[in-house]
Amino acid sequence: MYFWMVAREGGLVAAANLLRLSHPTLSAQIHALEAYLGEKLFVKVGRKLVLTDTGRMAFRYADEIFSLGREMLDTIDGRVVGPRLKLHVGVVDVVPKLIVRQLLSPVLLLAEPPKIVCLEDSYEKLLAELSLYAVDVVIADAPVPPGSPVRAFSHLLGETAMSFFCTPTLARSFKKNFPKSLNGAPMLLPLESSTLGRTLAHWFQVHGVKPNIVAEFQDSALLKVFGAEGRGIFVAPTAVAKEVCRQYGVVVLGSSAELKERYYAISVERRLKNSGVLAICESARRVMFAPE
Repeated sequence: MYFWMVAREGGLVAAANLLRLSHPTLSAQIHALEAYLGEKLFVKVGRKLVLTDTGRMAFRYADEIFSLGREMLDTIDGRVVGPRLKLHVGVVDVVPKLIVRQLLSPVLLLAEPPKIVCLEDSYEKLLAELSLYAVDVVIADAPVPPGSPVRAFSHLLGETAMSFFCTPTLARSFKKNFPKSLNGAPMLLPLESSTLGRTLAHWFQVHGVKPNIVAEFQDSALLKVFGAEGRGIFVAPTAVAKEVCRQYGVVVLGSSAELKERYYAISVERRLKNSGVLAICESARRVMFAPE
């Protein structure tokens, strides 16, 4: 509990005041816990205490422990409590938000749905979080890279073709003779360094198309906002085409079966056991990415 309070309050002084303990007493307790675990939980950066990787993992477990304790008291007192379990989901920042929403929706339909906690970051950082058990699963657009220091398993959720979208006004100018019509067309693209960015660059080259690249985006949602304003043509998964058109007021300019995007659930488990992760995988394969 002392460790949890120090980590939560961000330092020994604040935690000591709340616990009504002296600074040296609290410090000694933290050192005793570190000695017992055989790992450092904090490092000093300037005047601040910062959690180590082990400390972050321990804090997550401690947070769950005391959360369960509070819920136990609420249950005994007859107070209504929320769902006990949590599902920590890491989302690679280039995965479209509409895909993520549809993947996570089945979790909320479980008999006892867990509280979903989403964390968005780069693939590398989320794999590190997965190795520390800070997230239960990572939703990504690529499998675990060869030679990764993190021992994790890639579970294919499915694949989808890609479609090109734009406002009705732009569509009138570029729909005829697709995809050759994309030559010189204003284009909004994902970052060139991303998986989809590299795939699109190759596809343009194969078809002899040189679009006018207006902008590149890391955030797929921001890219679509620019597309909705008529700033250019953008690409999104065909699996969510109807939702993209409805939400952003755009139309499908054309589609390509050659352009495919795959999505994966990355887990430390070779055989999935977590009910929330199982719901994501089973629904994705059976419904979202089911062969037509």
